[in-house]
Amino acid sequence: MSSAEAAAPARKARRRDRGGTIALITAPLLWLVLFFIVPVGFVLIKSVGLVQIFPTDAGVLSLDGWHRFLSGDSIYMGLFWKSIKVSLIVSVSVVLMAYPVGYFLALCVRKRKYVLLMVIIAPFLTSYLLRVLAWKVILGDGGVINSFLFWSGLRAEGDPISWLLYSQFAVMLVLAYVWVPFVALPIFVSLDNLDRSLLEAAADLGASRMKTFWRVTFRLSLPGVIAGFVFVFVPTIGEFVTPQLVGGTNGYLFGNAINDLFTQGLDWQSGSVLAFFLLIVVAGLMALFGRFISVRTVAGT
Repeated sequence: MSSAEAAAPARKARRRDRGGTIALITAPLLWLVLFFIVPVGFVLIKSVGLVQIFPTDAGVLSLDGWHRFLSGDSIYMGLFWKSIKVSLIVSVSVVLMAYPVGYFLALCVRKRKYVLLMVIIAPFLTSYLLRVLAWKVILGDGGVINSFLFWSGLRAEGDPISWLLYSQFAVMLVLAYVWVPFVALPIFVSLDNLDRSLLEAAADLGASRMKTFWRVTFRLSLPGVIAGFVFVFVPTIGEFVTPQLVGGTNGYLFGNAINDLFTQGLDWQSGSVLAFFLLIVVAGLMALFGRFISVRTVAGT
């Protein structure tokens, strides 16, 4: 048998493998193109006025929307920085609350840690909308908190704490409540994979428990902390459902402006400018955080 005849089955096998690979990735790629690339492209060309949808649209290239948005006195740019501030506060608060949960489950619980983890996550298998509306019952003027204050005499009847609901505080509180269990997961995974012998070695070398935590435990769990921070910070920038339900006018954020421009103001060009700008910011943040996590991982190995 010649070498060409011997190599023929191998070539056929490679062609079959290549054909199977193409068949497997065709459907996901088609889905990605139709429901991500095409909509993003539409938003981009609409942001510069090249798409005519309504009779009032000019349908010609125009950067006026971008100029108005990027100008120093733009109300939408102010809303963007407000959303950044809210996202930063919520992200830091959630990480601070989720870290003790992940630490307790990973290093303090010896048996049934995964059962406890499921118990923590279980309430979040219910509808997001129902959980947010439940907070309206708790925080409202006639809600659980104010009713207790009236009953205990700590607050005069008919004088509720009005800033508990329809405020920036309510938005941050509900978002923190929503994200804590999910941020606890990557922190738990990082701590659960921690080599316990490192903690014993630090104790043998005379390090205090606080120093061991800061120099060993926390630094090795930092990838999980950063991942949890990203889980909260990036999607919260464009959040609009929670502010719409519990934020009122004081909790109005950048995502609400985008939603209103498309659904109420019918100014799709300005809405496309805001949406594409947000997409650029999110993509940049994901690339930055991904690079930072990669550097931390390489440095730690």
